[in-house]
Amino acid sequence: MSLPVSTPLKFARQYKLQWETAQDAWVLLYPEGLIKLTGSAGEILKRIDGASSAQDVISSLQAAFPEADLQQDVIDFLEHAHDKGWITVA
Repeated sequence: MSLPVSTPLKFARQYKLQWETAQDAWVLLYPEGLIKLTGSAGEILKRIDGASSAQDVISSLQAAFPEADLQQDVIDFLEHAHDKGWITVA
């Protein structure tokens, strides 16, 4: 599925993003357990706030990491997260 780049994104109701000191990583909590995220996945998902679109997330990441060309990787990951049901359009 192609995720609209200008529509705000939010976490699906059953998912919550949280920093876990014990894991030293961002995790996605859900009723049956948790998903430990890679550093880049955590950087992307911590920008999902119900008001920011995929384009906003990309812009924020480009500002934080100006030396990297992130656009396609971020879009691919957000589409993966959407396909998995972690995020949805707001």
